[in-house]
Amino acid sequence: MTLLYSFRKTGFIILFLLLLMDVSAQSFRGQYSPAMKNTFFGVNIGSINYPFSTRQLQPGNTVGSVKVPHTAVRLVLVGHEFNKNIAAQITYMRPVKWVEYRDVNNTNQTLTVWMNVAGLTVSGKLPLSKKIALNTEAGLGLIMRRGFNMYDRPVVKSASYATGLFGASLQYKLNHKWDLQVGTTYSPANDKELQPATVFHSAGFHYTLRELTAERVDVVKKAGYHFPKQIMSVAYATNGLGYGTNNFVSKGVIPIFWGGEVRARHGLLLNYQHNLFHSRKVFSLDWGLQAGFWKTDGTGTNFFTLSAYPMMRFHTIRSKKTDFYLEYSVAGPSFISKTKMDGLDTGEKFTFLDQMGMGVFTGKNKNLNLGLRIAHFSNGNLFPNNDGVMVPLTFSLGYSF
Repeated sequence: MTLLYSFRKTGFIILFLLLLMDVSAQSFRGQYSPAMKNTFFGVNIGSINYPFSTRQLQPGNTVGSVKVPHTAVRLVLVGHEFNKNIAAQITYMRPVKWVEYRDVNNTNQTLTVWMNVAGLTVSGKLPLSKKIALNTEAGLGLIMRRGFNMYDRPVVKSASYATGLFGASLQYKLNHKWDLQVGTTYSPANDKELQPATVFHSAGFHYTLRELTAERVDVVKKAGYHFPKQIMSVAYATNGLGYGTNNFVSKGVIPIFWGGEVRARHGLLLNYQHNLFHSRKVFSLDWGLQAGFWKTDGTGTNFFTLSAYPMMRFHTIRSKKTDFYLEYSVAGPSFISKTKMDGLDTGEKFTFLDQMGMGVFTGKNKNLNLGLRIAHFSNGNLFPNNDGVMVPLTFSLGYSF
């Protein structure tokens, strides 16, 4: 378990160092700060291959057949180039559909095995031409497999362990910001956990934040739109209006958010946000800290959370005294004080905070901040148990400066 805890702590340390660098960055935020420059994000789509079979069954169980869907996605959640040839990145890979075990123990039931691969890797780039480069990566992988039980006995056991993660890709440089790539990543089999080797062939892209030109920065400065440097707020979450908004965005035709099996009845939150970057008029990126005190709707269990999170804000309507915005936040590393609530298991005390909402800055100097949002806590299937927490409508009152 030591490697697993080291993996989690490493993520927090990286985030903390980035925040320190950005807090001490230049006061003008229309240029990328030192921590943001040469940071990249990526998406890869392809075929995942892991030969799940009857070998994963515990003794005494049978299955009619095993279906292994192959379409999968790998995200570069965040990466950073230290120079032209060396970079590090945090990744997350999962199939679009889970492995299916059909007709389990002659019951005609189809049960699923979930599996994800998180990675913290270092990559090296070898230029082959002006536009093409060979990229290799190696580092730590975290395999999470959620199995299933029948009659309170395991049929396929769950597993969570650290392993090696390796990869190679060919990259084509479109311009100084965009790269296309095709490649393969690999994590070895683990006989103790009955886990097959995983191979992922994919194609995708990377987008890198490059230092903005002096001309572009000058345009942002002259525009003069309001982007508060800091926001302090207090918020109250309540299920007095039900969970309709949560269900609509998580179970609708096009789900854009997440629900959760554990439902918060109400909560009191304290928030601090600091702006990292803003565009000329519409987009801003903040980092935030949140302390939340909650009560569940089922058994009235009290728990608290501590979170650090990124916040993307899109200022869609501008006026002299009021600015309206939409906001979205994903994967904010969090601590949750309890994991077993309302008869459900949310996993480990390490989890993530996701938020979605809207708000306004208003008043003479646009110092008054009013917001409305929903939220969600879950571990992103990094651990076998992941009954997430659904946070209902949350009303916030803040002061920006």
